[in-house]
Amino acid sequence: MTALVGGWATALFYTLALALVWILPQRQWSIAKAAAALGLLAAGAAIAGALAGLPVAPGGADALGLTGILLVALLGWVIVNYSCRYLDGEPHQGRFVRAMLFTLASVSVLMVSRHLVIIVLAWSGTSIGLHFLLTHYQERKTAQIVAHKKFLVSRLAELCLVIALVLVYQATGTLALDGLYDHLGGLSTLPAGLAWAASLFALAAILKCAQLPLHGWLIQVMEAPTPVSALLHAGVVNIGGFVLIRLAALVSLAPTAQALLVIAGSVTALLASLVMMTRISIKVRLAWSTCAQMGFMLVEVGLGLYELALLHLVAHSLYKAHAFLAAGTAVEQAHANDFLAGRGALRPGLWYLAAAGLSAALVTASVLAWQALVPSLSLPPVALAIVALGLAPLLWLEQGGRPWQIARSCAALLGLTQLYLLWHLLFAGLAPPAGPVATYLIAWTLLCFGALYGIQAWLRRHPGGRLARAIYPWAYCGFYLDETFTRLTFRIWPARLSPVQAGTLVNRHFIVQGDKL
Repeated sequence: MTALVGGWATALFYTLALALVWILPQRQWSIAKAAAALGLLAAGAAIAGALAGLPVAPGGADALGLTGILLVALLGWVIVNYSCRYLDGEPHQGRFVRAMLFTLASVSVLMVSRHLVIIVLAWSGTSIGLHFLLTHYQERKTAQIVAHKKFLVSRLAELCLVIALVLVYQATGTLALDGLYDHLGGLSTLPAGLAWAASLFALAAILKCAQLPLHGWLIQVMEAPTPVSALLHAGVVNIGGFVLIRLAALVSLAPTAQALLVIAGSVTALLASLVMMTRISIKVRLAWSTCAQMGFMLVEVGLGLYELALLHLVAHSLYKAHAFLAAGTAVEQAHANDFLAGRGALRPGLWYLAAAGLSAALVTASVLAWQALVPSLSLPPVALAIVALGLAPLLWLEQGGRPWQIARSCAALLGLTQLYLLWHLLFAGLAPPAGPVATYLIAWTLLCFGALYGIQAWLRRHPGGRLARAIYPWAYCGFYLDETFTRLTFRIWPARLSPVQAGTLVNRHFIVQGDKL
């Protein structure tokens, strides 16, 4: 038995369960839960086999694929069991179960496959299965419109993928990943065809990862059942990052593709983070957070930080699954935070700048200490800067600046840094090594994340100031980007709704964007 068997067994269990629920609809939930449990056991056995050194059959699941299939199996097991209770007593449960199993089977195949045609077909199948899940409540016309928008974006992305496949085959004569890697091994620069293919793969990931301005469908899918939101935000929307990590050897040789990912991802991360600050609804805030996090992940891929992108992907998936499935508890937690004892005086403006500097110093010191023990540890400076800016808010100390509070915040920052470095060592063995990247992309990334940190600190310091009053109306309305795309969608390819319904939905769309439902 090889590690390959476990990797493909998970997809096989989901597929067999899909067939069985058609034959035995009265046992659909038992079949689905059994398939989810068996799929998780198979994924765990595959990981155990790989750690034990069992051989992997040619073309089988590698370490990256096994990591992906374990993540999918874990999320599938949690979401299927949650859905059984969540949908108890509702009509059309059979349709939901079949669509869920089809989607999980498609994602599983994508994770373990090492052939580009199968990856693209599985990615498309995942999108189709998700379409049925998003329209589970067929009487909700808003859900139909949102699914229609996503359908158009997904088909545009798949057109990019098909053209990319043709270009790759013309240039290499193969669509197997191993054959592509062998062809790229002797190249220092890409021929025009492969360069275009890399850019099209990057564009497809940008479209499928809900980057601005084609992001609206991700924000408005709350009309679907909560487990669908968990599946989408925790797993399906991350696939673009996983596919690009698979194609790291190609992306690393394509400066244009890297620039597309860095610029689109950084702009999305910056704007979506600002919009998230204005949101009241817990779920809508989580959706904008996903949009920003996907942008962040694409930036990491564009900068060649593949191990950081993979770590980000796994951590974000687990966090978002928990956040959506526990959304009711999140409301209680938000209320508890709102009624904490007084926040204390805001720190001086220079304190926020000093916090970033202190965070950078502590992160750098931690890396140097680790390198003394593990000389092979290597982190690009841009990754250290991103980690330092991300952890710096722990040192804002808006609850007070007493010595014990400063010590506690520094300890928390150091603890999280050690965890990151530990996970970095693990994921560095799963993801491709960091690739070369243009200096101007690094400078652009640092500028964007530095600007985001500065704007957020300024808004915390001056919540009623001139900058806040200028930004808030735009951020509150999502910078009006999705409204433009919605109108364009209705003009080019309208959904099958009456004019009255369509007009009502557009008006309701503006209300949803403003969080006034």
